[in-house]
Amino acid sequence: MEKSMEALIAKAGVLIEALPYIRNFTGKTFVIKYGGQAMISDELKNSVAQDIVLLKFIGINPIVVHGGGKEITALMEKTGKKARFVSGLRVTDKETMEVVEMVLVGKVNKEIVTLLNRHGGKAVGLSGKDSNLLVCRKRSPLQVVVEGKEQYVDLGYVGDVVVVSPEVIHTLSRNGYIPVISSIGVSPEGEGLNINADHVAGELAAALGAEKLIILTDVEGIFAEPGDPGTLISSLQRQKVREMIISGEISAGMIPKVEACVRALNNNVSRTHIIDGRLNHSMLLEIFTDKGIGTMVI
Repeated sequence: MEKSMEALIAKAGVLIEALPYIRNFTGKTFVIKYGGQAMISDELKNSVAQDIVLLKFIGINPIVVHGGGKEITALMEKTGKKARFVSGLRVTDKETMEVVEMVLVGKVNKEIVTLLNRHGGKAVGLSGKDSNLLVCRKRSPLQVVVEGKEQYVDLGYVGDVVVVSPEVIHTLSRNGYIPVISSIGVSPEGEGLNINADHVAGELAAALGAEKLIILTDVEGIFAEPGDPGTLISSLQRQKVREMIISGEISAGMIPKVEACVRALNNNVSRTHIIDGRLNHSMLLEIFTDKGIGTMVI
């Protein structure tokens, strides 16, 4: 009985610790980039969905952005098409773009919406085509070095966001819905374009004036020594980011994540977080505890 009471008191302590954060964040917007292992493991999928629905119920407006690179590659391989990447971006010809839209809009987005609804939320799926939410231009050919020679690679239907029209998101959020947005944009000519989901999250956080941008990934955060969890950086100044990219301390898939954070911060987003989505309820641990987890880019 005594141990049972101690456990109950400990739970009350957790709620009390969260109280000032709940008070400060009620009515604020959080943009959440959902990806990595958290989109694959059933246990983690349910954990993330519960966290997002809880945020909505306590008065925070969560906006979910997702990609789905692994699912796209898997379907391409089934159809005999090999994925090709340049500087971390998928080379996207017309046939690949059809696969990208099929997977992101038709499959992944609907799965996330269904999961959030199952946990008591009211989720609605969107792509950047809806209400011209994400108007993009095709990315210019990339200059790369192959076998010591410089060459330009046309990425095809890969886009960069130029205009965000967030009115549809505001309308949904005000009416109690959780928008779930796939990383598909639209060109001025109406073509679908493949966009890096981290970049989409950063652009949306900036356009919405979000309180937080939270990026779920498959590592604990940013390390001072790449690959060494013992060198986790808990707080990183945005001015340091470019130096770390040039030195190679930040590389590969982490680059668009920190670029998204910097983009958001430069547009008055208060805080940005890169956290380990492999940890159950990682968002709640980052947002509502005094210590937090992961790396906060400020």
